[in-house]
Amino acid sequence: MTSLPFPLAPAPEAEAAAAAHRLFAPGADFLKGVVAMEGLPADDRVEVCFAGRSNVGKSSLINALTGRRGLARASNTPGRTQEINYFTLGETHYLVDLPGYGFANAPVAVVERWQRLLKRYLSGRAGLRRAFVLIDARHGVKKVDEEILTLLDRSAVTFQAVLTKADKVKARDLDRVLDQVRGALGPHPAAFPEIVLTSSETGDGIDVLRGIIATLP
Repeated sequence: MTSLPFPLAPAPEAEAAAAAHRLFAPGADFLKGVVAMEGLPADDRVEVCFAGRSNVGKSSLINALTGRRGLARASNTPGRTQEINYFTLGETHYLVDLPGYGFANAPVAVVERWQRLLKRYLSGRAGLRRAFVLIDARHGVKKVDEEILTLLDRSAVTFQAVLTKADKVKARDLDRVLDQVRGALGPHPAAFPEIVLTSSETGDGIDVLRGIIATLP
């Protein structure tokens, strides 16, 4: 029997779980918000970034990962927050919160400026090990997500799909969404071949994602 493409990422093994505990137990801190490449911190750590369309639950996921409820703050207006927000994990890692995409209410000039910054960021950070692209488990991959997936391909940045809000979906519907996501990821050469299923409400998948981050080379 052949295995499914893009299987769900398994629970971390003991070594990965221990590494995750060492990395995340001390907590994370907000470092700075950046609106231009010149403001980026020194490129001297392992760096992972989180991308997702507005209201996908990105801030909630970062807060769940770090165990700090108010660390990342969501804007009630999609497209309002145009900063790249940096958080430190000890002395070795950066977590990077990219602005939500899908700018229904943002001026065209703001969108273009953010897109230019994003392209420069993705192609200009040697420490960037992986981008986590958040997908709402209720809806799957949408057209606006395809744009960021293609950009990551072109930037040669490995990305991994992270499904959010899994607790909001019935099992039979989740199987359908997973099939859709797997089909959407297939054409993208930069896609990492495992999907992470998460819920910030229940904590499902948080240990998996921590283990992945802690063991990136």
